[in-house]
Amino acid sequence: MEGEANGTLHPESCGFGQPPYSRELLQSLDLPGRFLFAVLTLMTLIANLVFIEEAVYIYRRIPSFKRSVIIWINAAAPVIATTSCIGMWIPRSTMFTDFTAAVFFAIVIHKFLMMMIKECGGQKLLLKRFENGHFKISTGPCCCCCLCLPRVRITRRTLFWLKLGTFQFAFLRPVLMFLSIVLWTNGNYTLYNLSPKGAAIWINCFVGVLTIIALWPVAIMFQQVRTLLNCKKIIPKFALYQFILILNHLQAAIINILAMQRIIPCAPPLSSSARGACKFFWERSSSFTYKGASSVLLTAISGVFPKY
Repeated sequence: MEGEANGTLHPESCGFGQPPYSRELLQSLDLPGRFLFAVLTLMTLIANLVFIEEAVYIYRRIPSFKRSVIIWINAAAPVIATTSCIGMWIPRSTMFTDFTAAVFFAIVIHKFLMMMIKECGGQKLLLKRFENGHFKISTGPCCCCCLCLPRVRITRRTLFWLKLGTFQFAFLRPVLMFLSIVLWTNGNYTLYNLSPKGAAIWINCFVGVLTIIALWPVAIMFQQVRTLLNCKKIIPKFALYQFILILNHLQAAIINILAMQRIIPCAPPLSSSARGACKFFWERSSSFTYKGASSVLLTAISGVFPKY
């Protein structure tokens, strides 16, 4: 990108103002930058085509009670890649594309828990198989260090609390998104304003707490059923699920902090914060495109699909 480094050409763009319009961004791109945009857009398109083919295969060959859950989970990579691609081309849509990806992933967390229950034959069969079993609750991300916590008996009530733990995130994340948009229209919410006086820092902290609470039931269930579902290759699936979580949340937080501290230099017409968002979109778009393309292979060898 031209004009990188010192930002002396357009000093006003090196503040924390609004990101540029898409036409301004495209005009500032040199030939390698345009080539990179084209390649990432093509990769996103391929990931979506692969997902469509995969969804058709699932719809035709997977039993109806598991069909929608598997499609939701496999849609995580192409949906996040698509929102990243849109945010890359239209920098001012960053807040909305981030919100869309976050809400979708919140639903995927709940769907992943439901998938593990369905792969065990459903709730009734799960309770029957683990009739005298106990959940190990001293696991991450909440209580991995609390080894003294007692084990909890597996009952219908405990399963309800586990499902409620993931459902609250799938429900509250869209509510918080709506609240953020309302505050944004009134000038009280700015995505890059992480000062204590701004609303963004408090909403993000609350979302972080809800995320940890939602991940805990998934980890508890995974510890219980990973041996039973080893034939379904549940461990690689859980690893990819963790990969999505880290790439979609932790990476964004690190890049935003670096941009706020201006460790990522501005490159007119992009400010430090806007350039950090673009870097995040580039990396996330390419990473989730690769993940979307590889999800077909992983699912095909996992034993979820019936043989031809």
